[in-house]
Formats: sequence, structure tokens, C-alpha cells
Amino acid sequence: MDFKIAVLAGDGIGPEISAVGVEVMTAVCEKFGHKVSYEYAICGADAIDKVGDPFPEETYRTCKNADAVLFSAVGDPKFDNDPTAKVRPEQGLLAMRKKLGLFANIRPVQTFKCLLHKSPLRAELVEGADFICIRELTGGMYFGEKYQDNDKAYDTNMYTRPEIERILKVGFEYAMKRNRHLTVVDKANVLASSRLWRQIAQEMAPQYPEVTTDYMFVDNAAMKMIQEPKFFDVMVTENTFGDILTDEGSVISGSMGLLPSASTGESTPVFEPIHGSWPQAKGLNIANPLAQVLSVAMLFEYFDLKEEGALIRKVVDASLDAHVRTPEIQVEGGAKYGTREVGAWIVEAIKR
Repeated sequence: MDFKIAVLAGDGIGPEISAVGVEVMTAVCEKFGHKVSYEYAICGADAIDKVGDPFPEETYRTCKNADAVLFSAVGDPKFDNDPTAKVRPEQGLLAMRKKLGLFANIRPVQTFKCLLHKSPLRAELVEGADFICIRELTGGMYFGEKYQDNDKAYDTNMYTRPEIERILKVGFEYAMKRNRHLTVVDKANVLASSRLWRQIAQEMAPQYPEVTTDYMFVDNAAMKMIQEPKFFDVMVTENTFGDILTDEGSVISGSMGLLPSASTGESTPVFEPIHGSWPQAKGLNIANPLAQVLSVAMLFEYFDLKEEGALIRKVVDASLDAHVRTPEIQVEGGAKYGTREVGAWIVEAIKR
């Protein structure tokens, strides 16, 4: 297969982990006889500094013309600490999702047996936890009508039937491929938008009689993820709730540096780690590249290249078992490995 990949490294640790992701993808393509080419584009704070736009039109065209986007991270403290800033790096991320029609964010949450001790939860709670959070990505408050003055502000949480139906369809289909259990998360006891979500989910559920469908208020879901994470198989929810719950779910594994994600929809899919740009670690060669590496596995799996994805996952597991780890997950007294060294070990293991 021929791949044309748009690479958006972004800000902070983005360029460091992006380089590892590209090296891993290149190694896998060489091993399996695929051809791959890369086109690099700017986004986030880097793009604001260079052209004044966090997602320039040229970057959009690069993404639109690619088979897939390998994305890393955006964000910079100089914008976080300025509430008056009119242009922000994160606006580039929202623009990319909207322009490419990426309405479904897929975030797997899984644990690694050798890292159970790193989880803030007890090992018996998290061992074997393996579920997927599906977050609606282009609607709700993040994209609704907004207003702010010195005394009043509001964000409009609006959803339409077609927006809800298409993301619920993704949720039901993922549940059919897994353990046939779907949890629809909302706040239907308070919010009108959530009541429409629940109404439509109840209408669609009979179309998937093999799926056990349950409904959970978002506050209860947040508690359940901590008390009994193994309860969940596939979770689907709206944009704002999904943003919060997926970050909560990410710490179950013990490190945000371990989990990848995919954003899919009408156009070019985007594969990225779930973590941010961690600007404090920029250039220090300490960032964990495994989430970026696993996002490459998700990329191959999206194109139904399961053997390629499985190889990456096998090598990542092997690196963890061999204690080839960046500092935040290294065992006490373990050898020192940086971003580049972990990446190089994985690439060599793929080539063997």
C-alpha cells in the first residue's frame, strides 16, 4: 500500500515525539513492503508565531490531500496565561477537526500489567481494564454560539439529530466488534441537549439487539470509572463530557504518555497521542513517545493492516517489559532512556 502522510508536529514536545512516530512508521512500511511519503505542515503556537494562524490554509490543504495525519500536540504557556489572547493554539486543533469533518474521537483506555503499580488506583481495580471512549468532536459548547463581556458570558451547547445519530452509530458499531456493551453518557436529568441524546439512543438501540445498552449520567460515569473501570466496554458521549472523561480515563493506565487516539469522520483521519505539548519538557529528551508510537498502530489498523498494528503493539509491550522506558515510568534503579533512545530501541526491534 502507498501512504501519503501529513505530519503536524506542533508545539512543545511535539517535534520530539513526532520524529519517533515517523521513524516507526517508516520502519514498519519497509518491513511490510509499503511505500510512504511525508509532507510536513505547521500548526498551533508554532504556526501563530510564523503566520498568525494556528491552522493555516496551507496546512489544511496538506491534511486534506493526505491519506492520514500524524499529529502530535499544540499548546504554549504564553497563551494559557493570557486570557485576553484572541488567537490560541488550541483553536487550530478545533479548526482542523471542523474543516476535516472529524466528528468521532476514539480513545482506547487500557492497562499494562508491568505498569499497574503506576496507576493511582489499586491494582485489583485496574488490572484487565480495557474500554473505548468515543467522544463527539465537532458539536456542543466548543462550537456553539459564544458571548463574553465584563459581566456576562455564555457558551451554547447545541446538537442536531444528524450529529447525534452519526456518533451513536459509531458507538454501536464499535460495541458490536468488542463485547457488545455500550454505555451512553449524558446529563439528561438537567440538560435538554442530553435528553435529545438519550431519546435518539433509545430509538437506535433496537437496531442493535445484540448490544446491551445502558445510560449513565456524566457525574455517575466519572465515579464509576474510578470505582469499577472494568465495567465499561464502549462509552459514547458528547464533546465537553468526552473531553473530561477521556482525560480521567487516561490516568488509569498510570501515564498519559501511553495512550493514543484517532479522530475520524468525513475526511482525512488524524492519529495522535492524547497528552498535551508539555512545554516544560521541550528539548529535554524525556517525553514518553509511546502514545505517539501507538497512534501509528491505530493508523495501520484503520486501514485494516492488522498485522502491522499488532507488530507495533507487541514491540511496545516488549520495550516496557525490558524496562526501556522514559523517566516517568521507569523502575527504580532502571537504566536511563530518553525519547530518542526509546524510539531507536523500538525501531530496531521492528526491523528484526
